[in-house]
Amino acid sequence: MLAKRIIPCLDCDLNVPHGRVVKGVEFKQIRYAGEPVDLATRYYEEGADEIVFLDITASHERRETMTDVIKATTENVFVPICVGGGIRKPEDYVNMLKAGADKCSTNTAAIHNPDLINEASKVVGSQACVIGIDAKRRYVENPKESEDKITVETDKGYCWFDCSIYGGREFTGIDAIAWAIECEERGAGEILLTSMDRDGTKDGYDNYLNKAISEAVNIPVIASGGVGNPEHIYDAFTQGKADAALAASIFHFKEYSVGSVKEYLKKRRIPVRL
Repeated sequence: MLAKRIIPCLDCDLNVPHGRVVKGVEFKQIRYAGEPVDLATRYYEEGADEIVFLDITASHERRETMTDVIKATTENVFVPICVGGGIRKPEDYVNMLKAGADKCSTNTAAIHNPDLINEASKVVGSQACVIGIDAKRRYVENPKESEDKITVETDKGYCWFDCSIYGGREFTGIDAIAWAIECEERGAGEILLTSMDRDGTKDGYDNYLNKAISEAVNIPVIASGGVGNPEHIYDAFTQGKADAALAASIFHFKEYSVGSVKEYLKKRRIPVRL
């Protein structure tokens, strides 16, 4: 059995020279968490399997700042690095990989131009092509009335999952499960799946969402949004069927270390790399 991965996530605001890491609740209520290179180095030393950098400012002018952050990070951090935010064309993938990243995550640009997935996967390989899906529950009274959507029965009733873009500021009406399937068909190598309903709440991952997409595709799914303790991560693997768990707040503010989470998972017989 493949080891489950623990992935700290650094939401980077690049409005300052070296960038800063911030964390919000349901994509809002932003607070400062530290500097990206320092945090990435700490997580590497604690045993992180990968590290994700998300450029939440994502403007073309700040692309160089993120490139500098990745170059500085990879001088002392030797685990896979994924960069997301503002990745709009195959050249952006290439430039980030040249800076030292191993993967790039795309959300908005891929929804606007699905052919980007085909093009990028051919240029850099499927293993470097991650698709970010930021999804929100949309409840329905009767699943039969939503025949154009893939509905899931949850603890609060039936719902489908709506894809958002622009960092959660706009919704598309695109079904997240159907979109994940299409992304795999187009060449994506991994799905970074965030529940907007759970993001930053510490109430646990939306494992109805995680399970639905994990069972719908044959590529790895990274669960994101809502972790508050190691048990939530355990649940993402056992209930949500995820291949990796992404977390931010619990690591940034030293509630838990990556190592302590892995020790907890090992005791509960989840295969992890120690």
